[in-house]
Amino acid sequence: MTRKYFGTDGIRGRANGVITPDLAMKVGQATGIAFQRGDHRHRVVIGKDTRLSGYMIEYAMVAGFTSVGMDVMLLGPMPTPAVAMLTRSMRADLGVMISASHNPYEDNGIKLFGPDGYKLSDEVEAKITSLLDSDLSAHLSSSANLGRAKRIDSVHARYIEFAKRTLPRNMSLEGLRIVVDCANGAAYKVAPEALWELGAEVIAIGVDPDGFNINKDVGSTHPEALIQKVRELRADIGIALDGDADRVLIVDEQGQVVDGDQLMAVIARSWLEDGRLAQPGIVATIMSNLGLERYLAGLGLSMARTAVGDRYVLEHMRANGFNLGGEQSGHIILSDYATTGDGLVAALQLLAVVKRLDKPVSEVCHCFEPLPQILKNVRYKQGQPLTAKPVVTAIEAARVLLGDSGRLVIRPSGTEPVIRVMAEGDDRDLVLRAVDDVVDAVTKAAA
Repeated sequence: MTRKYFGTDGIRGRANGVITPDLAMKVGQATGIAFQRGDHRHRVVIGKDTRLSGYMIEYAMVAGFTSVGMDVMLLGPMPTPAVAMLTRSMRADLGVMISASHNPYEDNGIKLFGPDGYKLSDEVEAKITSLLDSDLSAHLSSSANLGRAKRIDSVHARYIEFAKRTLPRNMSLEGLRIVVDCANGAAYKVAPEALWELGAEVIAIGVDPDGFNINKDVGSTHPEALIQKVRELRADIGIALDGDADRVLIVDEQGQVVDGDQLMAVIARSWLEDGRLAQPGIVATIMSNLGLERYLAGLGLSMARTAVGDRYVLEHMRANGFNLGGEQSGHIILSDYATTGDGLVAALQLLAVVKRLDKPVSEVCHCFEPLPQILKNVRYKQGQPLTAKPVVTAIEAARVLLGDSGRLVIRPSGTEPVIRVMAEGDDRDLVLRAVDDVVDAVTKAAA
């Protein structure tokens, strides 16, 4: 299947460069056509994060959808998981999230959800790609059948109530001092309010979006501000979301970062004890630490690995009956509650464990000692450097060097022209050597 438009997480690129108003309108038209099923009035919900370009893309997509007869409900800035939830809750035929997640404000993207709230399959994306490359004029609606657009004002409260209901009945976060970093992004209103309504003392940072500052020195990809604030205020926990709030990073009371692997370990252990795991294991990606896999094995749990991307984790979960999965980067999928990663809901699951155990976050979240893991990126301009013979030879030699006690993962990024080289194992020196040897070979091939 061609990947002309779609990457691992929708369509993404520089705003007004790759993601132009013309493309956004055509995506609205093509997707609207692809999801028309029956004679009823078709509806689409559109959410966005706080990027300046969100206005441009939003209205271009409204033009596209309405031109093929779909009614549009505009949600305004809302987390990606909220858009997925509201697509189902509001009986829409389609959901759209305008966001480039953790990328800087210059980028933007279009994420699409089916009526069930799940991201689209490769087959559906292929159909939309085919429509994008065709003449759509024959599919335009008559003047009398054009769609309408309106803004919906009650969605923040609906999502907050949904998130709160994922906790045990009558659970309160009273007594916890929480610093939440919303990355100046989509959750800047809903996350602090939800935590406050649950009884916590909330200090919010990254809640002053201006169109340009999303993810800038804040959020899950830049935890330094959160670490400083947690230490300064002697908070019990820090919670960092990314620009569209579908992933989360935790900072404990000592200012130490807790990644998605440790978070999955905490939830897996808790759900195992409560009999809530649908299968005796979880689903993670090839990037998750080997220490997590060994820890879970000690609990009698398996860990299936997929390609990088929460959509691939979710596909494996759905196909095999798992209800817990995620990525080291903090995409945690709890399919009992959500159809995609939800940073706020994942954080609430951790907070429930912290309250029940009445222990510091540093103790709750240190489930295993991660193995030395080194990741380096090599940027390239064109071509396929991984197919060069010196690179293939270097990769084979690195695998031999690591042996059975380590792993080597080489993969192209799904969102930018970068080769990611990751290795892990018990011996840090060997891991570093393996990574450097492969990086040197890829760098020369990409020159």
